[in-house]
Amino acid sequence: MKQQLKIQIDNNKEFQEIIKELITNETVQQMKNYRQHYETTCFEHCYIAAYYCYIICKKYNLDYKSATRAAMLHDLFLYDWRVKDGRKGFHAFTHGKLACKNASELFDLNEKEKDIIIKHMWPVTISFPKSIEGFILTFVDKYCATSESIQVMKARLFMKRAFRYAYLCLSLFIIKI
Repeated sequence: MKQQLKIQIDNNKEFQEIIKELITNETVQQMKNYRQHYETTCFEHCYIAAYYCYIICKKYNLDYKSATRAAMLHDLFLYDWRVKDGRKGFHAFTHGKLACKNASELFDLNEKEKDIIIKHMWPVTISFPKSIEGFILTFVDKYCATSESIQVMKARLFMKRAFRYAYLCLSLFIIKI
């Protein structure tokens, strides 16, 4: 997570108050043990998505509390989704329901929060979110996933290019000797 964004998120008292109950929970903390997109953990991914949902929904006078809480819990599945390990169905199609089940066992969720969590993978899953807040998380989730992936790809490309130039310079230096 970029340092400037982290400082902004950590200093937003209202946002922190909304998610305090969630992020202090031991099970939610376990999300830090699972990678979501490359180096980003499930916890970091949900934390950033929750903040963006909070900002957008608050700006447009929507139910920003439900959107923020649902976004923080939308990937509460606690497994490495890259490893099949006997799970039925594809992760993209099933993890919304599992995340909702897990979150409902830990917290008192309202119906909007449940719907947002279950349907956050639209259009991969067929069911439309029932609320505008659900659509916002859907798009924020895709934005965050894309951003996290591009950030790593850019870093890897730069490293490859840096090694190529270093190799070229070393080769030219050796040829001159």
